[in-house]
Amino acid sequence: MRGISARGTLARYFLLRFLLAMLAMFLICCFLVFFVDFIEMLRREGKGSSSGADIPALLLVWLTLLRLPSFSELTLPFAVLIGTIVVFLMLSRSSELVVLRAAGISVWQFMLPAIIVAFLLGIAFVLLYNPVAALARAEAERLYASAFNQDKSLLKSNKSAGAWLREDGVDGPSVVHALQVLNQGLELNGVTVFQYDRDHRLTERVEAQSAILKDGRWELEDAWVSAVGQEPARYARYLISTYLTPTQVRDSLGTVFSVSFWELPNFIEISERAGLPATQYRVQYHLLLSRPFLLVTMVLIAATCALRGFRFGNVQINALFGLSAGFAFFVFSEISRNFAMAELTSAAAAAWVPVIVASSLALTVLLYKEDG
Repeated sequence: MRGISARGTLARYFLLRFLLAMLAMFLICCFLVFFVDFIEMLRREGKGSSSGADIPALLLVWLTLLRLPSFSELTLPFAVLIGTIVVFLMLSRSSELVVLRAAGISVWQFMLPAIIVAFLLGIAFVLLYNPVAALARAEAERLYASAFNQDKSLLKSNKSAGAWLREDGVDGPSVVHALQVLNQGLELNGVTVFQYDRDHRLTERVEAQSAILKDGRWELEDAWVSAVGQEPARYARYLISTYLTPTQVRDSLGTVFSVSFWELPNFIEISERAGLPATQYRVQYHLLLSRPFLLVTMVLIAATCALRGFRFGNVQINALFGLSAGFAFFVFSEISRNFAMAELTSAAAAAWVPVIVASSLALTVLLYKEDG
């Protein structure tokens, strides 16, 4: 019983050490991210000032704070990597790991608390931290667009050709063209709609002075409807169904980081129904799903270099090697993600292949070093 109690105390001790180290490194990363992003905000404000805009300093600070959670979320894997390396090196420097190995405790036993902490941190950040970060990022993008006078639209457009949108609805697919996009894509001027049935046959052409997006429908004002085989008819108000909602459009105006983990599946489904590209959101969803396992992979990478330090020396070189391995893994992940964004591979492969490959290599190295 004493042995079990001692092992439980030891496990709690290691759990606390790893948790504090990882959170401390994450807070340091947050500070660095805030500092860099605030400088970037000041630079953009300087450009805005030259064009007549005057943005209060408190608003810049608030914008930076709102953007901080989504940016800092990207630094979590490095915080886990560096925090794990620091703890292992501190334990080896104080000879605690030497004593543990002499007591018959294997490397896998004192690595287990770090793996558990990393995995639970990954789950907590995906399920709790990410939704908060997404809400903050969406608000930051709204304030940013207002402060810097930027009005982006869901519709891809240029000045000469106007804006085009292909979408689906209860009545069938349709293609919408607008000469002018207002209110962040919620209002259109100079609208032409080509409406098709479920068999993709043209049923009518609608020309309207303006259109306003409401829940589940476009409301067209002063519309001329030319149905197949019928004379054109004028309507003061004409409705066309759509799967898009005002909230959906506003969310689409932001980056992928403004959509939370819980909203991504529904967002992907609605985007596909509306004929909008959903690749980046599908990739983001799988990246979030794989995040707990990615953090575990970072622990394994840290162990391959940090655990060697207390046995063979060259602590600084091994720590540098661990950071380099983590950076190489990040580059590999980015390349894989870009392949998926270019639709050269699936979103699931982009998220899971780097994790599987890196963890397999790290486990192979650990097994070779520790178990012969």
